[in-house]
Amino acid sequence: MTPEVFEHLARTAAREEEGLRLEFIGGVLRSRAMTDGGHGRIIQWLTRICIRHHPGLWLHPGRGIKAERYRQGRAIPDGVLAHDDAFVGQGDWVDPGPILMAVEVTSWNSGTERRDRLEKPRAYAETGIPVYLLVDRLTCRLLVHSDPDGARYETVRTVPFGREVRLPDPVGITLETEPLEDWVR
Repeated sequence: MTPEVFEHLARTAAREEEGLRLEFIGGVLRSRAMTDGGHGRIIQWLTRICIRHHPGLWLHPGRGIKAERYRQGRAIPDGVLAHDDAFVGQGDWVDPGPILMAVEVTSWNSGTERRDRLEKPRAYAETGIPVYLLVDRLTCRLLVHSDPDGARYETVRTVPFGREVRLPDPVGITLETEPLEDWVR
């Protein structure tokens, strides 16, 4: 399936079924699960921190991006950190060039293992996104991926909830992760 055919399919599906979001990664079409309150609260928490440290940046939630090598995939991260006007004038699926960090918060479905821990890091590294932050509610850990080499992230740092973690440049923020312990099951 070409990216153009996928984009048409995704637009049609979103119009026909409320809340349905599709992704196309590694040549595979998948739907995204609806998020819960804890998931949303984590994105709010991270958005506030990012704005406090970088007032000109915004954690854009649910922004569709052109991912993978040659921008053939389409992914919808839970958030992408970029300048607040980085995507003005772009359509549903934006160029990832301005993105400093992609963020995913795990959901409670069976696809999390494959999607958030394997497919998304590979797609974001191939795309050249400098930092990928995975908030893993299943294991109560943060995984900070950095130093993409065009195929994978060379550095992955794992930190349990409750500990401090530094997000590497170009993000350059230290997170106090204790609040995350309140937003898991």
